[in-house]
Amino acid sequence: MERQLDAYCEHLRSERQVSPHTLSAYRRDLDKVLAWCIKQNIGSWAALDIQRLRSLIARLHAQGQSSRSLARLLSAVRGLYHYLNREGLCDHDPATGLAPPKGERRLPKTLDTDRALQLLEGAVEDDFLARRDQAILELFYSSGLRLSELTGLNLDQLDLADGMVQVLGKGSKTRLLPVGKKAREALEHWLPLRALTNPADDAVFVSQQGRRLGPRAIQVRVKLAGERELGQNLHPHMLRHSFASHLLESSQDLRAVQELLGHSDIKTTQIYTHLDFQHLAAVYDSAHPRAKRMKGDDS
Repeated sequence: MERQLDAYCEHLRSERQVSPHTLSAYRRDLDKVLAWCIKQNIGSWAALDIQRLRSLIARLHAQGQSSRSLARLLSAVRGLYHYLNREGLCDHDPATGLAPPKGERRLPKTLDTDRALQLLEGAVEDDFLARRDQAILELFYSSGLRLSELTGLNLDQLDLADGMVQVLGKGSKTRLLPVGKKAREALEHWLPLRALTNPADDAVFVSQQGRRLGPRAIQVRVKLAGERELGQNLHPHMLRHSFASHLLESSQDLRAVQELLGHSDIKTTQIYTHLDFQHLAAVYDSAHPRAKRMKGDDS
């Protein structure tokens, strides 16, 4: 087996002319497979089957190998078996149909409720930047807006009398969101100061020169607020995620949170709020009439 592996690596070096770095990586991966075969008393590459290769992948994953590393190993195995098949030394590929375990999805951090209140309930100076930044923070946390939604927000989308805001989300889909009391108050303090800049358009949030604030400017202001009030890094997505998590924790209404966030797939909401999926599924099954009907229907 090692002799055939040596021949394959020479094929990669001389005929395929892969880089030394790539060749070294492939050799390390295939040496792991070779060592596994020896340990399992597998005497030839033709004797390695999909079940045993799957066991190796599972073992390496349990030992901490990343999904990306395992994907590279499977790619190396496929390359080896393509060569062996071409040379008439084997007639199958045990990596066919195998995929590495999915990598863990990194989830955004949240503020707990106390930290969110610490951020929002401090004294606010009665000046342009302080009032504007407070309105931005309150609206992010009150309504769970995306950064792009808040950046593109115009005056005609706000209805403070009824406490509603209409936003244009992904896929040009609009949705109507509630605006909480504290966010309405912050906006009522901000809008008169906004008007003094003679704004260039109907943007809700503008600079001191009257120009619409861009995403980067808003990110910077949110970051500064986090450093000043909490002593930590803060970004708009963290406020949106906190909004979703706190609302779901208190209401346990998955469907409502999904609609407020503008998610087309309920699985996205489950991932977004990093709660146990079985719990969320139980809430969904108890709340959704179609789900209730399907539970008792095995057809």
